[in-house]
Amino acid sequence: MPETPLASAPKDRLVWVDALRLMAGLSMVGLHATADANGQPWPDYPVEDRVLPMLLRAVIYTARTELFLIISVFLLLMALDARPKSYGQTISVQARRLLVPFAFWTGFYALYGLIKADAFGYLDAGVRELQDPVAWLGYVTLGSVKYHMHFIPTLFGLLLFFPLFRLAQRHPFLGLMVLACLLIKRELDGFIYPTFWGEAVLPYLVRSVKILTYVGYGLVAGSCLGLWQRQTLQARARFFPLLLFFGALLFLFKLIATYKTIETGQWPFGYTAGYWADFLMPVALFGLCMSLAHKQWPPVLSRLAPFSFGIYLCHPIFLDLAEIALRDSTMSPMALIAIKMGCTVSATCLFVYILSRLRALAWTIGLGPLPSLAPKFVKRPS
Repeated sequence: MPETPLASAPKDRLVWVDALRLMAGLSMVGLHATADANGQPWPDYPVEDRVLPMLLRAVIYTARTELFLIISVFLLLMALDARPKSYGQTISVQARRLLVPFAFWTGFYALYGLIKADAFGYLDAGVRELQDPVAWLGYVTLGSVKYHMHFIPTLFGLLLFFPLFRLAQRHPFLGLMVLACLLIKRELDGFIYPTFWGEAVLPYLVRSVKILTYVGYGLVAGSCLGLWQRQTLQARARFFPLLLFFGALLFLFKLIATYKTIETGQWPFGYTAGYWADFLMPVALFGLCMSLAHKQWPPVLSRLAPFSFGIYLCHPIFLDLAEIALRDSTMSPMALIAIKMGCTVSATCLFVYILSRLRALAWTIGLGPLPSLAPKFVKRPS
């Protein structure tokens, strides 16, 4: 059943999971706002102007899209425990829930992107791309129509492996396989990028590797659910100091990566420790919140969490408008970020709330019944 936002949360609702959902949704706004209009770490500005923006990004980037994946698998496995379904039924339901809104937003952003293209002087290239069947193939399979749309096809691809995640639910030690999966991802990426650079097949190979190796995050989700079901609140709470220590160590590596970004004005893709810190931080964050489940989390989080998916989907609408309005500004990066984040978060939240109240459109953000293509026949009284 679709969620009903702003209604009172059930007593057995996992508020800590809702907190993670909201955190992940809002963090994506901050993540995209802390880069310049080209998605780069403000390379045209002095080093000192990059310090605060990159430090802010280091904190925000602890809640990556991988956290959304862990949450989604965790909730799916919980739902299957409550209402078991066959493999085919499960995938059919997930396909409708994910791919129908995905199709809507793909069409929307394909056209909406022309506004920014016009403002930044690449409208002709944008129009040519819309006429290219190869570009549309990437739109509908990779989510390449906009920088955030990759999440939905990636999640759907990951869910195809949900029987493996149920195995991790029964055998929680399998969650450690995330380490092997991330190692394999790094090695395969290191081969694929230089070998196929410039080839049309490159993004498809990269995405295939991503989905296959992100199975590790699904195993983490299954493992965490298994531990959740087997352990008491007090037992889980004992892991908090260890997870906090682990997260702090990872954050040290993120700070080193941040220093490199500040100094060079480039993302440090070649920094190995930074890679591990980035991709393991969502695991640590999920574990930390689970170990704090016994705390009194504000119930309002459960009323706001259903909007998180909509915030994720819709925030580029207003971030683009903010970047267009500020494109000739001479303000510092931190001032630009503050304006972009303030305008984007407030406008997106209002927009998502309005969508949630419109029955005809609420489904586009996961908050209403999906449209049916089947005709409805009304039997006339005889």
